[in-house]
Amino acid sequence: MPAKDWPLGNILWFAVLVWFSSSLLSQSAYMAVHGLPYDAVSMLKSLGPVYYLVVVLELGMWVGLVAVGWLKLRRLRTQSSAPSALSV
Repeated sequence: MPAKDWPLGNILWFAVLVWFSSSLLSQSAYMAVHGLPYDAVSMLKSLGPVYYLVVVLELGMWVGLVAVGWLKLRRLRTQSSAPSALSV
């Protein structure tokens, strides 16, 4: 019986895969046209004061991703260390 909805973990991994792939394709297209990779820092600084908002948002997303991973790891460890009812 197929599930009606995808788990949040799968959606998160799909989002990371799409983000990584789009970043890789963008860098490849820029290098094909200009011959050199683009400098992300200078591109962000060209945004002016919005640069700091973008940096804060990206750092927040990374912190959230690490927190979700840490919570999953901790939950896995507590489940594996709990004695099972079958071993009694």
